[in-house]
Formats: sequence, structure tokens, C-alpha cells
Amino acid sequence: MHELIRDITVSILFAWVLGLFAHFSRQPLILAYLIAGFLIGPFGMGLVKSQESISVISELGLIFMLFMIGLEIDLKKIVRAGKVILFAGAGQLLGGCLLGILFFAAIGLSIGGGRFDALYLCVACALSSTVIIVKVLYEKRELDTLPGRITLGVLVLQDIFAILFLAVQPSLDNLQIGVVVLSIARVAALVATALVLSRYVLPRLFHQIARRPELVLLGALAWCFLIGEIAEKLHLSREMGSLVAGVSLSTFPYALDVTAKVTTLRDFFITLFFVALGMTIPIPGPSVIGLALVIAAFTVVSRAVTTFTPLYLMKQGLRASLLPAVNLAQISEFSLVVIQTGVAANHISMETANAASFAFVVLAVLSTFVMSRSDQVVRGLIGPLKRIGIRDLDHRQQAERGHEGGHGEIRRIVILGFFRAASALLSQIERQNQSLLEQISVIDFNPLVFRTLSDRGMHVIYGDISNVDTLVHAGIGKAEIIILSVPDFLLVGADNEKLVRHVRTLNPTAKIVATADLLADVEDLYAAGADYVTVTRISDAGELYAVIEAADAGLLEDKRAELDVQLCERREVLP
Repeated sequence: MHELIRDITVSILFAWVLGLFAHFSRQPLILAYLIAGFLIGPFGMGLVKSQESISVISELGLIFMLFMIGLEIDLKKIVRAGKVILFAGAGQLLGGCLLGILFFAAIGLSIGGGRFDALYLCVACALSSTVIIVKVLYEKRELDTLPGRITLGVLVLQDIFAILFLAVQPSLDNLQIGVVVLSIARVAALVATALVLSRYVLPRLFHQIARRPELVLLGALAWCFLIGEIAEKLHLSREMGSLVAGVSLSTFPYALDVTAKVTTLRDFFITLFFVALGMTIPIPGPSVIGLALVIAAFTVVSRAVTTFTPLYLMKQGLRASLLPAVNLAQISEFSLVVIQTGVAANHISMETANAASFAFVVLAVLSTFVMSRSDQVVRGLIGPLKRIGIRDLDHRQQAERGHEGGHGEIRRIVILGFFRAASALLSQIERQNQSLLEQISVIDFNPLVFRTLSDRGMHVIYGDISNVDTLVHAGIGKAEIIILSVPDFLLVGADNEKLVRHVRTLNPTAKIVATADLLADVEDLYAAGADYVTVTRISDAGELYAVIEAADAGLLEDKRAELDVQLCERREVLP
């Protein structure tokens, strides 16, 4: 017992020190934890030698990590997911697994006879890292963009797929129909038990203790371990039970509160899991390094093929098809969980497991670097893809321009970039002066915007507004009024000030209306050539002040009714 406490102390100390180095060098923290584990483990300095300690630390961390992954799986979002996300996720998972089985079996990895190295690797390579992707997209403010939403949707479907695999995994040695059905029946019984209790019992209990944070935290932990023990009694794993416990709480009214209170404890145990995983990694030999590089290369290539292809076939355009493929091009921390379950069941060799861990490390570093520059990477890929004959959504417009020998017909009012403000503007125009819509052109590279506006009969040009060539070919020099309504943080490769300067150079006479995120930006935009600058916070402040006045006068219900009428009448492109 004292040895376990000492080992945990050493683990946390080294994880913190190396975590600081990772933070300042802008590397993934998971990488730091793995290196910390390697340094203090039996293959490093030998500060932690007890296999029992390593096993206990690893299992506790794994249970908590799966519980938190389950908490973050929103089943309602899966149900509401559009067909683009569903087809993209299905194509990526099925295609990735099929290519993985064929590839890893072809290079000589086992697929039967009690060994399933090829199968575990194909599943591991089909999953992407939620931790890395969400962190980078959040920092880039791209979670709410179309490629961001597609990426997150595919991640959720990957988690569901991993749950199904973990359900079947214990029966891989004896994959008879009866055995598989029995495994699925056990999982169904576990899920049904968890859902019934979380639906009819837990809400009443948590309602009573909602104001006692320590009891909410303790209740969440008790729930996690209870479902884990039920899973153990059903001959499933505690890890599987903790995942189901998290999923059953994800639609729970207090899910956000539980997640917030468990987060700190989660980080502690997830840190222990990755440190313990690092302890099991030996100094790699040439064969392990070679296999790791092969796994990493296959993951990147297969992700590009299986993610890009379904999105492109659903006419999402080159950019919106390439960006999710770039975002998803790494191995998941969940993949390490899958690999560890395979090691525990003696389904895969330690050499294969170590190679998968090294591949995870390599891709964690590379994908973080590439994702932070994904827009430049995608721009660099679009040109060569077009040259080999892969068309983008603008190919018809280019053909028409080439046929006419000119820039095409631009309307007198041009909206550069289309986001929520532009969507609201078009809805307002539609209600107040519909004939004005015939005088508007929209330039944007969102395929949803392109298709929806085209279906409504509007003039829309597919293109990147930060690219000067796009503006030139669109004929921006002929416009009379040019509106830039997209905030700076959503603009890719530019900002409103640069756009105003470009547009003013191309069209010296047009009236340019720009948007300022900050009050300090207003003068800069005027200096760049804008004729009018909108500041969203001012109009928002006026609306909020009117709400306060209505509340003080007892007229808040009337004001809400007015807003409800307006919302019912709106037919916006972007909800």
C-alpha cells in the first residue's frame, strides 16, 4: 500500500514537470505524460518497478477516462445529426476498418488463431483523438464552422463504434453466433439497467443533493463504480461499465453539473492512465519503430481516403471535404484503450501494442502542428487536385466565365462571406423588400450556403474571399455596395482590415460596409477604406436595454411575444 502511494507520488510529480515543458513548447500534454511514464518506469530510470502498482494506476485511470468519454457522448446530437455527418462517419469507419484489415493482414500481422493484431490495429487506426482535435479547434475558434461540426460528428460516431467493439471484444476467441448474441445481450442488459436507473431513480436523488457539490461528485463516482460492478457480474469489463455509466448520464438533467465537478478528478486519473501506459513502453527496437511508422503512415493515408471521399461525393466541395480529413488524421487516446484491452486479453503481442503507442505519439505531435496550419495545407492541396481533374463546386461558374470570356455577372450589392449576420440580413430583406434580393450577390465557400442560396434562386459565387484572385474573377470591381459581415475570428487567412484594403484597391468607388469585433478596430477599418463600420455590441446593448425596460414595466411577456412572431416569420439559411 505504501509502495502504491509512493509510485503515484512519483507519477504525478514527473507528469507535472514534463507537462510544464509540453505547455511551454506547445506540445500535447498526453505526449508529456507518456514520456514521464517511460522515464520513471521499469524500462527507464526504474523509479516505479511494481507491476501491481502500474496495473492499479492504469485501471483506475482507464475507468475514469471512459466514464468521462461517455459523459461527453450526446445521444441527442447523434439523433439530430444530418445525413452528411452520418454518411461521412459511416464511410470513414467502415472504409477505414476494411482497408485496415486488408493492409495489416497483407504485411503479415495475425488475424486468427487466438491472435488478432491486424483487427485491433484496424480498429485503433479508425479512431481519432477527441482530446487533440477539440483542443486545437477550440483554440482556432473553428468548432462551429461546417468542417468543425463534421469533424465533431464523426468523432461521436467513432466513440459509438468503439463501444460496440468493446462489447464484442471479450468473445473474439470464440466468435460463434450464439456467443456474439450472448455478448450483445449482456451489453443490452447493462445499458437497459443503466438507462432505467438514470431515468427514474437518479433524477430524484440528484435533485435533493443538487446544492451539495461534494454529494454530487460522490454520487457520480458511486454511479460509475456501481455500473462497473454490474458489468463485472455480467462478465463484461469494469471499463465497459464505466463507459455505459457515462453515456447513461449524458442526457441526464444534471450532466453538465456532474461533468464540471468530476473534471478535476478526471484529469488526475487520466494523467495516471497515460503515465502508467508510458511505463509499459520499452526502449523501441528497429522493428517496433518501423511498424510504428507504417501504422502512422497508413492512418494518415486511410483517413484522407475514407473521410474525403464520402464528403466529396455528397458535394461538400474540396475545402469542406479536405479539412475534416486533416483534422481527423491521428490515432485516438481511445485507440490506446482498445489496444490495452487486447493486451490484457492476450489477443495482440506487446510489440504490436508498443508500435501502436509510438504511432500515437508521432501523430499526436504531427497532427497538432498540421491542424494549426490546416487552412494553408488545404489551400496547397486544392490546386493540385483541380489540376488532375477533381472538380470543386465552382467548376460550372469557371466554365461559364470561360465561355463568356468575362468575369460573369456580378450584382450591384455584394456580400463577402456568409455567416449568421448575413443570414439574418437576407431574411430581413426577404420580409421588407424582396425585390432587393435580385440585386445581391453572395461570395462564400460554405457548400451549405452555396446550395441553399442557389436553390432559392439567388446569385451565389463559390470561392474563398481571402483570395484576391477570387475577388478579381468574381468581378468585384463592378459592385456598388460591398458588405463584410463575418467577424475576424471566423475569417480564414485574413481579417476585415486586410479585406477592406484589398476590396478598396479593386474597387475605388464602391461603398464598403465592414464589421468591427473590437471598438479599437473601428478607426483602423475607416483608415483602410471602409465607408461605414458596424459594431454588433452596440445594437445588442440597445436590445438588452429595451428588455430591461420591458421587464421593469411588466411587459416582458409582450416583448417576448413580439420576438416569437419575428422568429416564426424568419426563413434563414443558417439557423
